[in-house]
Amino acid sequence: MQEWVAALNSLVWGVPMLVLILGTGLFLMLGLRLMPLRNIGRAFRMLFAGRTSTREGDITPFQALMTSLSATIGTGNIAGVATAIALGGPGALFWMWCTALVGMATKYAEAVCAVHFRERDAKGDYCGGPMYYIKNGLSGKWRWLAVAFALFGSIAGFGIGNGVQANSVADALQSSFGIDAKLTGGVLLVAVAAVVLGGVRRIADVAGVLVPVMAIAYLLAGLVVIAVSINELPAVIALVFESAFTGTAATGGFAGAAVWAAIRFGVARGIFSNEAGLGSAPIAHAAAKTDSPVAQGMVAMLGTFIDTLVVCSVTGFVILLSGVWTGGDSGAALSAAAFDALIPGGEYVVSIGLVLFAFTTILGWSYYCERCLVYLVGVKAILPFRLLWVAAIPFGAVAELEFIWLLADTLNALMAIPNLIALLLLSPVVFALTRDYFQRDAANA
Repeated sequence: MQEWVAALNSLVWGVPMLVLILGTGLFLMLGLRLMPLRNIGRAFRMLFAGRTSTREGDITPFQALMTSLSATIGTGNIAGVATAIALGGPGALFWMWCTALVGMATKYAEAVCAVHFRERDAKGDYCGGPMYYIKNGLSGKWRWLAVAFALFGSIAGFGIGNGVQANSVADALQSSFGIDAKLTGGVLLVAVAAVVLGGVRRIADVAGVLVPVMAIAYLLAGLVVIAVSINELPAVIALVFESAFTGTAATGGFAGAAVWAAIRFGVARGIFSNEAGLGSAPIAHAAAKTDSPVAQGMVAMLGTFIDTLVVCSVTGFVILLSGVWTGGDSGAALSAAAFDALIPGGEYVVSIGLVLFAFTTILGWSYYCERCLVYLVGVKAILPFRLLWVAAIPFGAVAELEFIWLLADTLNALMAIPNLIALLLLSPVVFALTRDYFQRDAANA
């Protein structure tokens, strides 16, 4: 099975997929006339203003973004960045940045469509995301795309949002503290069950508190580590840009990487980290208490900015400043070695950060996966799914890490394809809604 998945992975992450992801983001960014980049400050003001809302929806705009970030700020920010550098060299970080910059437009468009075309389920809760904006925004001949996305999403969640995260937590705790993976799986099962069984409102409540705290704490720790070697930072940044276009020569335990490897692993891990184009985040934003698709879209695009351009950059700089990336390590082990090389006990920063990030990712992805199943079979699937989701955690904790990463990578691409096609087809709607919003805003100024 691993050989079959590896072959499929090479196919779906080939040149066409990279062109589709980056091309869609670039097309949307140009069609929006760089609006996402020009309005980052305004989006942050809207985010903090959206901590409370009385409009129709299930959770506040702030909670929607935190729920989205709970699913994206995870192993991709620690293990994913390290894997990208270990396989693609320092230049992979540059391509992660490029993916994030155009990904802001993609994430914006996803949320705009999600709110504009959302509907209510049989229980009265808001439903949205790629399957709904395909169903309600495109003609019937595209309905198969909605089914394909929901099917891939319901399966992918168990790899991307469950197995990978549980495995990373177990590996980190076993490496740093000697805690048995089976014990980690059991404790994680209980903790996740206490939140997931309460539905999206409980997930949003927990994410609204835990995500900001853990992200700020990790960033502060990373900035302290960077400050220790601040004089070397300009050289590291130059290395990132140089390696992005010339490749990286073999040195130490690093086997070397061509430019293609930097692009391939940078884009793949960038998508795994911020999920722009994947179609997962708009599922959470569709539940926001808002009457403006554009306003929620602007809040949503901050997820990509925060996740990759801020959090992933800190991890990447620490790894490159430490010099241990040439030692042959990869994943969370490389990140831990990098932190530990620069400050005493640095590995514990990574281990604790990984545990918290992965825990919230499991929570966020449970909601995404649940909404995909609701689209396919209705609300009757909610309770059985939640029980199955929780029960799968111990298995993920003790599974083979390499295969889980490979499977998650493959399912990422399979989810992205129907979503990106839909965004391209619905781009005129996104552009029109954006233009109308800013024209009204200018008229009321």
